[in-house]
Amino acid sequence: MTRLPPRPLWAGRSLALVGIVLVAFNLRTAVASLSPILARLQEDIALGPAVVGLLGMLPPLCYAVFGIATPRLARRIGLEPMLVGALVVLGVGLAWRGLAGSAVALVLASALAFAAIGVGNVLLPPLVKRYFPDRIGLMTTIYVTAMSVSTFIPPLVAVPVAEASGWRASLGEWAVVAALSLVPWIALLVRSKRPQQAAAPAIEPEEAGPGGFAQLARSPLAWALTVVFTVSGFNAYAAFAWLPQMLHDIAGTTPAEAGALLALYAAMGLPAGLVVPIIAARYGRIRLLVGVSVASFVVGYLGLLVAPSTATWLWVVLIGTGPMIFPLTLVLINLRSRTHAGAVALSGFVQSVGYLIVAVGPLVVGLLHQASGGWTLPLVLLLVSALPAAVAGIVVARPRFVEDDRRGR
Repeated sequence: MTRLPPRPLWAGRSLALVGIVLVAFNLRTAVASLSPILARLQEDIALGPAVVGLLGMLPPLCYAVFGIATPRLARRIGLEPMLVGALVVLGVGLAWRGLAGSAVALVLASALAFAAIGVGNVLLPPLVKRYFPDRIGLMTTIYVTAMSVSTFIPPLVAVPVAEASGWRASLGEWAVVAALSLVPWIALLVRSKRPQQAAAPAIEPEEAGPGGFAQLARSPLAWALTVVFTVSGFNAYAAFAWLPQMLHDIAGTTPAEAGALLALYAAMGLPAGLVVPIIAARYGRIRLLVGVSVASFVVGYLGLLVAPSTATWLWVVLIGTGPMIFPLTLVLINLRSRTHAGAVALSGFVQSVGYLIVAVGPLVVGLLHQASGGWTLPLVLLLVSALPAAVAGIVVARPRFVEDDRRGR
């Protein structure tokens, strides 16, 4: 793969830049906008514990299922048309959530939105590779930052909007953002059909991709990336589900303090998203990044096990630093694939398999807490779950491509 000289970020690809940022912003709004107003929503729609639990498990399950289907559909339809279709479905799902009159309608609308997000999750890395092959680290930083921002903005505005205009407006407003995200991609599709004008920068003919899902299942590199991705997601989803209650029980924090510490945990994703992709792409310090991540998880969990009420904020900061391997995985999907087809296939494999395992994280932690009557065993589980990333990090740090595994090189 020829290394392309970097050129100005906006040069001939401003629509793609704006489009990628807008899509990235949409990838977390559907999840982050629901839980803050769930109590207000339940005043109008009866939601039993099973339904609430299902809504919590829907995102990773939908991401996994549609992560499997997306690479094949993208090969037939094309990246941009596939993304436009996903954004349309996302807008419909978000608007339908705001109009839902029953628990069934809310679940179906949410599933529709999460399915579209699952498609977007897979398509973003190869779109970066297509339009910005010379700026992979920088563009991954930009869109991961947009995802981080879209994680904490919806909770900030959800309650005020619900108080002013009702929960339907609070949920449905994000359909407007999805509709706006369509504009640059439709413009790119229209421009690509004009004579002598292409939607993407000129690129050299590509080699064949790494094959389908079954072929990637025989790739050590694909599995190593999946392990790194899964470690991040397993711990993150478990933390968002249980960290406030855990801190209340073992550290004696008040509900307000526990909520603030969860916000601190989430905020650690922003600096990680800013620096990790650039360090990985420009300096290649993959093992260092994985090592810092695993060490942060281990020390943070040990702190909560040994001295939970002492410097609780420090243990939370360390645990929140551990998922820095999430943006690392996203940039490695591009750095460890030669072609756009390879990036699509690898992205689909890593995210589909990873999210299937991630989906059971909160459930397993909760069941272990219920069975043991405390948080020692769940914390030990979370600590041990971080260790496989150290081994997988050795594999993903090697400068090779997923297409090479198919050729047996």
